[in-house]
Amino acid sequence: MKKYFIKNGNIKFYVYIILFIFPIFSALIAISIGRMSISIFDILKLFKNHIMNIKLDPMLESVIINIRLPRIITALIVGAGLTCAGITFQSLFSNPLATPDILGVTSASSLGAIIAILLSLNTMGIQTLALLTGLLSIFITLRIVKSVGSSIIMLVLSGIIVSSFANAISSLLKYTADPTDKLPQITYWLMGSFSRASYANLLLAGPLIILSVIFIYKMRWRLNILSLSEDEAKSLGINVKNTRLLFIFASTIITASSISLCGQIGWIGLIIPHICRLIVGANNVYTVPIGISFGAAFMVLIESLSRTISVIELPISILTAIIGAPIFIALLRRTGGQFR
Repeated sequence: MKKYFIKNGNIKFYVYIILFIFPIFSALIAISIGRMSISIFDILKLFKNHIMNIKLDPMLESVIINIRLPRIITALIVGAGLTCAGITFQSLFSNPLATPDILGVTSASSLGAIIAILLSLNTMGIQTLALLTGLLSIFITLRIVKSVGSSIIMLVLSGIIVSSFANAISSLLKYTADPTDKLPQITYWLMGSFSRASYANLLLAGPLIILSVIFIYKMRWRLNILSLSEDEAKSLGINVKNTRLLFIFASTIITASSISLCGQIGWIGLIIPHICRLIVGANNVYTVPIGISFGAAFMVLIESLSRTISVIELPISILTAIIGAPIFIALLRRTGGQFR
């Protein structure tokens, strides 16, 4: 399959076009489906009228522009970001099972959101506190590493410590929360949802994710070098410590920002990188751009299913697990567990 994507060491031009169109086409399909079905022609016409400042159908404007579009944009950004973070961590730790929450960012961001909910903060407050605690967690993790010894193993162990501590505090807060008011809010938030998606919420976390994805995309060739031994990487002129920290910081921003937008989301950062490696191999020069496209499109699929598959909106984490687990089993059977 790789020969259809790669030629002379570069991704073919038409593949880039397909990778660009694929998420956009998925987004158009997602916008068209829901309680109220809308044809793609009507959607494109509305966008054209919106750009040309022509009066819009109030009902279509409300459904497409104000309700569905913020959700779709959030799904595109989060899906692309979490896939990038997953590819980065799997390369940095040379571990195909590494996920964006390996350093405890997910648990810490969730703790921040729980605290914000208990304080009765609004959506923006929840998002801000979740983002700040996620970034704080990586600072604490790195401080622990610095005090005990700088190595990949110590980094992972420090992440486990921070994650366990954050989970313990979260459990304590949930145990003491009002079971008729705050606890249901906390539980629903932790399961993940795009119901809070809005243009205002995107203004805070969206640019952070996009900039981090761009950084990883531009520096993806260095991920290949960092997957080598430290001595080999140094011999190629790479400052291993600083480069690794930059990738960790970018991936942490992506993970914390994604959680602040829509709660906990599993599997995306695990299965999409494996699918990309199955297609084009382990070279991150190829897997990152393909992962950005596939991850964005897959998250749009999840968003569509969450609001259409049932009378009530299903949490994201439930759908990603239901869909992701069988896909991962199929990947295991296809590769025999050899992902590299």
